[in-house]
Amino acid sequence: MRCNLMRRLGAAAILMLTAHPLWADNHALVVGASTYTNLDEKFWLRGPANDAVLVKTYLTTTAPVPFPEGNVIMLADGVTASDGDPTLQGIRDAFATLQAKLQPGDFVYLHFSGHGTQTPAADPDSETDGLDEMFLPIDIGPWDDTIGSVENGLVDDEIGALIAGLRNTGATVWAVFDACHSGTVTRGAPADADDVRLRKLAPDSLGVPASALMAADTAASRGLPSNPRNRPPSPVADAVAAGQDAGAFVAFYAAQTNETTPEKRLPRGDPERKSLGVFTYTLFETMAENPNLTYRQLGQEVLRKYAVQNLALSTPMFEGDLDAHIFSGTPGEKVLQWPVREGEFGLSLNAGALHGLKTGEILAVLPTAASATMDAIGYVEVLSTDTFSTELNPITHAELAAFDPYDLPTGSFARKLSSRVDFTLRVARPKGILSADVTDALVQIEKDFNGRLLMVDPGLDADVRLSIMPDSSRPDAIWMLSGSGLFSSDQEMSIPSVGTANRSGAEIATLLLDNLERMGRAINLMRMGGHFDNAELGVELELQTKNRQEPDLRTLDTTAVPILVPNDQVHVLAHNGEAFPIDANILHIGVDYSITHFFRGRLQPGDTLKKGLFRVTNDTFGRDRVVVILSPAEAQSEIEDLRFLGQSAVEILRGTEEQGSDFANALRTAGFGQTTRGAVSLDEDSGPEPVILQFEIDTVPDTKK
Repeated sequence: MRCNLMRRLGAAAILMLTAHPLWADNHALVVGASTYTNLDEKFWLRGPANDAVLVKTYLTTTAPVPFPEGNVIMLADGVTASDGDPTLQGIRDAFATLQAKLQPGDFVYLHFSGHGTQTPAADPDSETDGLDEMFLPIDIGPWDDTIGSVENGLVDDEIGALIAGLRNTGATVWAVFDACHSGTVTRGAPADADDVRLRKLAPDSLGVPASALMAADTAASRGLPSNPRNRPPSPVADAVAAGQDAGAFVAFYAAQTNETTPEKRLPRGDPERKSLGVFTYTLFETMAENPNLTYRQLGQEVLRKYAVQNLALSTPMFEGDLDAHIFSGTPGEKVLQWPVREGEFGLSLNAGALHGLKTGEILAVLPTAASATMDAIGYVEVLSTDTFSTELNPITHAELAAFDPYDLPTGSFARKLSSRVDFTLRVARPKGILSADVTDALVQIEKDFNGRLLMVDPGLDADVRLSIMPDSSRPDAIWMLSGSGLFSSDQEMSIPSVGTANRSGAEIATLLLDNLERMGRAINLMRMGGHFDNAELGVELELQTKNRQEPDLRTLDTTAVPILVPNDQVHVLAHNGEAFPIDANILHIGVDYSITHFFRGRLQPGDTLKKGLFRVTNDTFGRDRVVVILSPAEAQSEIEDLRFLGQSAVEILRGTEEQGSDFANALRTAGFGQTTRGAVSLDEDSGPEPVILQFEIDTVPDTKK
């Protein structure tokens, strides 16, 4: 489907298609299963209860459409305000209660946080892999040979039937599943025992016999080999059947059926952080910052944040009516300001870390929501912030003296001045006893990075986590893992590592430094996209693909993270619908953190660009990214040239003076030029902003040869 950047759709058309009817009600069922009393305590989770509280708080205080507290059923063990425990019967009863309340046009939000697993399918013909996906209520029991299933498991087919019952009332349903089913991921570099937990339970943990799993796998393998370009089917959407007049359905999944998803203490950098599902937190963080997205835009932004924060290996899945606006709402601008109110110790906001506010940040105070920033009556600094609230302190700033909080006019707003992109690469040291050479190497790389790299202890938050893993294929090597420290054995060949055997500390430092610099440049380029992704440029853009067997170009669905195999080609199709020129630079970030510049050119008003970019090779497989940078241009000006971002061109950045546009200079800083600034302020100007678009692509071997 076309990725359309023209967000200025006709208001009347939008209201007809997506607006929430004035007479409709909003309802929610939030399930958080943490403590599985029938299982060993090592399988218990901490995050789902916190997920449930976060979700309910957002729905009842922050959501773009109202959710009356009495319309939100929360089943979460260990939560005082819970409406009951997330047992199998409790979940069934909640669905029945909810269904009895619904009327045509109502909206229902469903959220499931907890363990998932797979068991042999009761109906093998209904599952392509012969397995049922299952959400685990807290009263989950062991495998029962007499029924050929796990006791008290909530199977995907039953979830589908329950959702169909809600939709048959005429209500629209959005279901979010922060659970997973694969047991293939190992934990390479844990920060500590409580920092990262996986929301998966291997079938053998429930006593599922290996013979039953093998029989299911054998039955599934009798079918035709699957196309390697196809992802596994979703756990629930295929099971959802509804009547002719049923309401619409959207489903978000934290991971594919053959993947796992973590929970982690969040938000990053907050000393009071709590265990939360990475998917749940990222999803609601994105909605808090911009509550007026379509489901498709929301999914794409979640994928971008996953890449930037480097937290999880999983690939979220998004299905259904993705071009509707979330919660059946309407389009609008990104929220960058909030009403100021009197707090317990001074001034405060009903917005916090979930909305992107950080301690030490300076906000402008305006007399009204419509006031220009230049009309600020004063400034405040963020003293402290939690998930949904912020404490403020008036300060002297920009030649304005600190104001008296009691003199603040009624109806004042606090507005973000600019976004700050932190280009510091946080690297966690390896855990355990290190050799003298490795210790010397870590000291040397921090010194050589000159403030742009921050080495932190193993238990602290990081962008890259170093690990020495004796049971890996390279027991002497230092592995450079994602921030979660998780890796899959089938991805070992794409994870950077540096061998330490027979190398001095200086030699190890040189190799580590080169890898970390390359990783940092790729990560920072993606970080930049967080600021330059919301401009309203009238450009239509899509990625296309073809191969020898299918020579006609076809559009890639970038919301679903397309899978490509060797010899598949990637092309771009873009049309400039603006009245001014737009410069385009197109780059490719490989799974090995390489950055290749494929195109630089100018699109005049009305121009269409058709360009072949690259062909997938057999060199490396994994998650690749296509980055499209669109910059508004002045007539007769030089075309924006971002070729210096290519890894092969990094050497020319050292010792050079910053020159060119402010946008290009910001990218130079992101590329670790000579500047030692750890963060730069990207202030908005009066003209159109550039846009950085990131498209995820998975490359896999071709198994159909």
